Amino acid sequence: MMDTQVWSQFIRENWLVIVIGLVLLFAVVNLVKTVLKWAIAIVIVAGLLIYSGVTIDQIGNAVNKVKEGTVDTLKTEAQSVMLKEAKDAVYTASEDGTFTITTPNIEVKGKAGEDKVNVTFRGVSLGQWSVNDTLRSFINEARKAQGTGQ
Repeated sequence: MMDTQVWSQFIRENWLVIVIGLVLLFAVVNLVKTVLKWAIAIVIVAGLLIYSGVTIDQIGNAVNKVKEGTVDTLKTEAQSVMLKEAKDAVYTASEDGTFTITTPNIEVKGKAGEDKVNVTFRGVSLGQWSVNDTLRSFINEARKAQGTGQ
């Protein structure tokens, strides 16, 4: 992450430029009523970022770190919910070997015998997961609850 001391030093040294940029930004947003206002606003923000020395790579890295942290948190929460909701799971198998397991918060789709399944948690796709012990236990519990203990 970006160092707070660097930011505070930058703000102390460049407060006037930042204030002028913000005043221009608010003036543009309040006075101009077209798509042009957003173009001007983006130019002003980009100018401030470029002036501050923050690179697009740094912004991208920060966004990626936040995204990875959020996905990791969702995965952990999804695994916890899987264990709690396994007994309420609805297991549906089709003739081609694919299956879907649905609970109030989780949907798992896969194919029998494969190591990867697609996991959706509260409507958000968490991508493909390898079948680990938690998932295997969830799948088996859902099969048992459905009475299809394959």
